[in-house]
Amino acid sequence: MSPLAVLAAMRPRAGAPGTIVVDGAPHLVPLLARELRRDGKPGAVREGGRLEHAAACLWVGEPDENKLRDATLARVPIVAVTEAEDIPYVLATDVVRVRPGHGFPMDEIAAALARRLGNRGPAVAAALPALRAAVVDELIAATARRNGLLAAGLFGPDADMPVLTLNQVRLVTAIAQSYGLETGRDRALEALGVVGAGYGLRAAGREALGRLPAAPWAVKGVLAAAGTKAVGKAARLACESAVRRGS
Repeated sequence: MSPLAVLAAMRPRAGAPGTIVVDGAPHLVPLLARELRRDGKPGAVREGGRLEHAAACLWVGEPDENKLRDATLARVPIVAVTEAEDIPYVLATDVVRVRPGHGFPMDEIAAALARRLGNRGPAVAAALPALRAAVVDELIAATARRNGLLAAGLFGPDADMPVLTLNQVRLVTAIAQSYGLETGRDRALEALGVVGAGYGLRAAGREALGRLPAAPWAVKGVLAAAGTKAVGKAARLACESAVRRGS
């Protein structure tokens, strides 16, 4: 938990965000691309074309096996929005079903993209507010799962505290990046707050271990996951407030 370790954890996730390539049915592609671009940067969404520098391919309508195979060979994650039953080269968990006569289920589409974007998620969310809530949800859930498993598996006294807290600092930094907020004084204050919360969670964990009848590893895992979720939700509220203030 040295200051250098905290500063290293505060570094934004590197790399170009890439674009979301929307492809498929010609009459549906512009409509879905428009929904993704809403209040965001137009260049972050591309309608069809080549897959270079693509963060993900969002396919809409009936499948085209050749194009979907090309995306798979290019190692571009694919999310399909369709009524079709069988979508080659796309996992069932990455298919969003559309009911006839209804609009695009944007919440489901955003959640599916957030799961596949991985480390590119925060940078893409900064450019496309339509994906921001889903990306932040995924960041919080993934870090909470990771910290819960780590806390349950580390048995040394206080061995988990630095690891869990630095993961939480990285989470706060990624959430700030998702809102397009730069690293600066405010982010440093938030990181200090996370470190303080880490010590508070450690004290709560010690108290709970002495009072609860459950296995110590289970108590530690539940507390770490719940504490990480709380840190993530607090960071989200802070970032939303900062965006409203224009800071």
